[in-house]
Amino acid sequence: MTLHRHFADLRFSPSAVVLAVRCVATACAVIGLSGQALAQAVSEEDELALAYGDKSFVSIATGSRVPVSRAPAVATVITAQDIASMGATDLDEVLETVPGLHVARETQGFAPVYVIRGINLGFNPQVLMLINGIPMTTVYTGNRGGGWGGMPVENIARVEVIRGPGSALYGADAFAGVINVITKTSADINGTELGLRGGSFKTGDAWMLHGGKWGAVDVSGYLRVGRTDGDRRIVQADAQTGLDALSGTQASRAPGAINNGRDSVDGALDLSLDKWRFRVSYKERDDIGTGTGVASALDPEGQIYSQTITSDLTYENRNIAEDWAANMQISAMHYTELTDLTLYPAGTTFAGTDVFVDGVIGNPAKWERHGRVGGSATYTGFKMHRIRLGLGAEREEVYKTRETKNFHANFSIIGTGSRADVIDVSATEPFMRPQGRTKRYLYAQDEWNLGKDWTLTAGVRNDHYSDFGSTTNPRLALVWDAAYNVTTKLLYGTAFRAPSMSELYAINNPVVTGNPNLRPEKIRTVEAAVSWQPLTKLQLGMNFFHYEMKDIIRLISSVYQNNGQQTGNGLEFEATWDAMKDLRLTGNYSYQRSVDEDTGQPAANAPRHHVYLRTNWRFTPGWSVDPQVNWVSDRPRESGDSRADLKGYATVDLTLRTDRSGRGWDVAMSVRNLFDVDAREPTPYDRGQPFISLPYDFPLPGRSIYLQASYQF
Repeated sequence: MTLHRHFADLRFSPSAVVLAVRCVATACAVIGLSGQALAQAVSEEDELALAYGDKSFVSIATGSRVPVSRAPAVATVITAQDIASMGATDLDEVLETVPGLHVARETQGFAPVYVIRGINLGFNPQVLMLINGIPMTTVYTGNRGGGWGGMPVENIARVEVIRGPGSALYGADAFAGVINVITKTSADINGTELGLRGGSFKTGDAWMLHGGKWGAVDVSGYLRVGRTDGDRRIVQADAQTGLDALSGTQASRAPGAINNGRDSVDGALDLSLDKWRFRVSYKERDDIGTGTGVASALDPEGQIYSQTITSDLTYENRNIAEDWAANMQISAMHYTELTDLTLYPAGTTFAGTDVFVDGVIGNPAKWERHGRVGGSATYTGFKMHRIRLGLGAEREEVYKTRETKNFHANFSIIGTGSRADVIDVSATEPFMRPQGRTKRYLYAQDEWNLGKDWTLTAGVRNDHYSDFGSTTNPRLALVWDAAYNVTTKLLYGTAFRAPSMSELYAINNPVVTGNPNLRPEKIRTVEAAVSWQPLTKLQLGMNFFHYEMKDIIRLISSVYQNNGQQTGNGLEFEATWDAMKDLRLTGNYSYQRSVDEDTGQPAANAPRHHVYLRTNWRFTPGWSVDPQVNWVSDRPRESGDSRADLKGYATVDLTLRTDRSGRGWDVAMSVRNLFDVDAREPTPYDRGQPFISLPYDFPLPGRSIYLQASYQF
């Protein structure tokens, strides 16, 4: 029985929908370089912008639209045209192209881990994910949830990424970086688009986009359904393999295939009238496979179900009074995550227990609700200053939990360990009782034009949490236009990562216990950056960074503790060259050296070197071909892990597509991992355990082919 059927009564929950709607009612060096005069014709610049999208501006660096080169942060903008060129079908494939950002994997549903500048810790709560400026953070794990299940790209207008701290503007979890996904409006769609895609792993998707007018209201809508069996690469050994060796059993399903399928439904509605905008979105993932198993033991029938409903209402007035602009927003998110899991297979036995006839079965479920209200005002009445003030409040809670299982909190067996012995322990031995917290914040920011070529951005934000108190985070950014084609930046900032509910309050688990006395993780970062346009058609950028982390939250003797420090240094280089009118070359190189200060060893599970290269060649009118190469270097292991460093890999992708800008048919074919490279991401080291649960790491998908067609009218 699938979760789709088993939990049918919970899907499209009226109470969840009602809840959502109600919550809505420097310089780094002295530059002595000169370049050719910028005399390119405007018509050709417009042509390039049409082909590749407008990447000149970014909004998440200051909260308002500013040029990327002058933004007080190290930022990357990826447009819808870029996404089409690279043949991406999911957001993770897009983010892998960002300098300094690598997408790894974790054990909970094979969910993505966004490793920025060598920071790969826990379930990846150190990166803040926003959609249209609204956080997608689930409070139980502090990340995007065990039922994230990917994000399709058809409705994405642009992706903005800042590497480095962002808590002075965005608060918690804007720690290693911030990712903001901006969805399409009626202006981006302007008509109706229908699309189909099919490909490897029995993958199929269908979508519809519409943008237009409903009287005076600008309307855009999006609906997509899809399914995939997922890549089923073989895992040679798992956690049960290690248990079998200790107990003399033969219960492991390894060697066996990864469980990576899922069914998807995505929908969104965007309504805009004058100064008001209302959005609502629905995301459902059913039959999400457990990857290599939630307990790192293969679980081919295990499933996760998730449902996310978000809504927001925004009022923006850029001239509310003389010299004043204002923005106000109220938003809500409701998140449901249900599971049907076999943690360890039939035949499992632990020391002192009988054999589990049908395996170790545990099915935690959780329901979250988030409500946010906030506003900001911008004042430009002072000469050479742009002052932004903001405040707000949030309530986030795991308001309901449920768990059924056939074992007790100490892993002792219930009955014979059969499916018939599964009981509801929500009242007696829950994994966590309902918990919630309230936070309030206040921030101020001043963009000060010190002179014709100098801008100093200074900001500070205070966040107060009902469970662990207050934290204050400042930022400073000095931007200097050193020449007409050279901009330099010197940046400083701090950030924090709030403890998740599971880290604070997990109970009745012999492996993981919460600690209500945890403090937030903290980071301090200094950066220097330069962007240079030596030729009209060549843009270069480089930045250097140093960060210091402390109070890292780690499991110590099965209890979460603030115990760890990490420092990191590195650089990121990127270039774009329009070699010819119809040929664009882009690429970036990232280097980082991060150190675990407790051991003096390199920080684990992050590549020291990362190279990405892509060519866009419009070889004939209306068609383009886009090869890309992604090289990831070796990744060091944790201190105490006897395995050799995980080898690096290089994958090649190839996309052939129509390159139209008007209406009509658009077709594309994309091949991922063209040469079927055995690419792997690191698995955790089981500190204190007699074996490593997944000794041969996470295998990534092999060669895959996708064909898609869309029609716009």
